[in-house]
Amino acid sequence: MSTLEAPRPTRGDTVADPADLVTEALDLGYDGTRVVHALDLRLPPGQVTAIVGPNGCGKSTLLGALARVHEAQGGAVLLDGRDLATLRPRDAARRIGLLPQQAAAPDGLTVRDLVRYGRHPHQGLLRQWSPEDAAAVHGALAAADLLDLADRPLDQLSGGQRQRAWIAMVVAQQTAVVLLDEPTSALDLGHQLEVLELVADLAAQGRTVVLVLHDLSTACRHADHLVAMRDGRVVAEGPPADVVTAGLVRELYGVEAAVLRDPTSGTPVVCPVRRVAATG
Repeated sequence: MSTLEAPRPTRGDTVADPADLVTEALDLGYDGTRVVHALDLRLPPGQVTAIVGPNGCGKSTLLGALARVHEAQGGAVLLDGRDLATLRPRDAARRIGLLPQQAAAPDGLTVRDLVRYGRHPHQGLLRQWSPEDAAAVHGALAAADLLDLADRPLDQLSGGQRQRAWIAMVVAQQTAVVLLDEPTSALDLGHQLEVLELVADLAAQGRTVVLVLHDLSTACRHADHLVAMRDGRVVAEGPPADVVTAGLVRELYGVEAAVLRDPTSGTPVVCPVRRVAATG
């Protein structure tokens, strides 16, 4: 493969057909233990959805099912009306990109090498590396602020820099659906904002973006749609300003909190007060 360089694509590029991602009576689990129960959910096309909830509630398991990593024990995930399980793996990878929590790469791999892996679903016997691929890689590196580190081995980067490299790989995949599991967990505040601004750009281009986030206030500020889960079920969903209340925080986390309004965005800001017994 050549190392063609190409101009960065504009961040205003749009997706021709925003993806419609739906679950119908979806059951998920491990070793006979049910983790997600009969879940009916529609992820708004072309918007940012944040999935929130306590540890062990099924957030990451659900995200894996949306990417066809976890097989449904019942029900289905539908992508544009078609059962995701019936798609060929390469076809699914051209439509859905996933960044899991624990991502690993071979020793010695450079940032550019990793990001190029994002183009793998677009390769084939009759389609080899192209200027389009080079443009996608260059644009992803630029969007993640990694051009100066493109030829640096991953094992020489900080944790935050490595996380941005993985995100750039998913961006280079140029899928209609982008799934990110705790994408800001290893980042400092400035790079968190960079990632979340990039997430907003992806949605503005027509991509359906789904994030798992732990920080409820961050989810409220940066998501168009919120899905709150507890014990494998959705307990609330909708625009953050409509669904995040002190009662919801107590139900999810067993925490008494004051819910204020961000003076800039008007979105909810959760201020924990004390630990109490969860309701329900």
